[in-house]
Amino acid sequence: MRGLTGTGSTRNRATFRAASAAAAALAAVLALSACAAGGTGARDEGPAHGDPAAGVAASPSAGPSRTPGRVDAVRLVKTDPRVSAAVKRELKPCVADEYPVDVSYGSLTGGSAEDVVVNVLTCGDAVGVGSYVYRREDGRYENVFTAEEPPVYAEIDRGDLVVTKQVYEEDDPVSNPSGENVVTYRWSADRFVEKFRTHNDYGNAVGPDVSPAPTG
Repeated sequence: MRGLTGTGSTRNRATFRAASAAAAALAAVLALSACAAGGTGARDEGPAHGDPAAGVAASPSAGPSRTPGRVDAVRLVKTDPRVSAAVKRELKPCVADEYPVDVSYGSLTGGSAEDVVVNVLTCGDAVGVGSYVYRREDGRYENVFTAEEPPVYAEIDRGDLVVTKQVYEEDDPVSNPSGENVVTYRWSADRFVEKFRTHNDYGNAVGPDVSPAPTG
């Protein structure tokens, strides 16, 4: 099983804007699924619990070195009890054995091995439906961060975890979100703690009520 985009994705935040309509529809589906299953919906941060159920067995390809080999991100997500059933159902091959996941490695938690950031996307529009951080402990990968409110995307930025989410105002059409929240988390003791939060408004150069300037 392979990730569709591979390790070290350069996908930027413009993907969220282009795919917002599909994201909004999927968000409604995920919310309904969570309610039906008695879930709690989106989960943004939490402590690195030490219970065995929270750990996910490491892929055989991930060695004990500081920089692991290619981790089986699909297996990590599918066997992770903290990942919602709705996201697991969405995690299907797009073409052959190519799965819509982006995987990044970096030092986020100060552990003995590189941490793994996994973003689960939709096939057609590459909308982020789930973002996860895995920390390697005692030969197992443990989920230490989960965000499942689409569209969402997590990145490593100079040792910090940066999570981007689109924002909709009350009257926004699904195709046109008002902006995005960009939240920076930093590892503290045994969990990610929010350090910075910025909001970016999406501007339209020419809106529906603005006439273009004459050219002649």
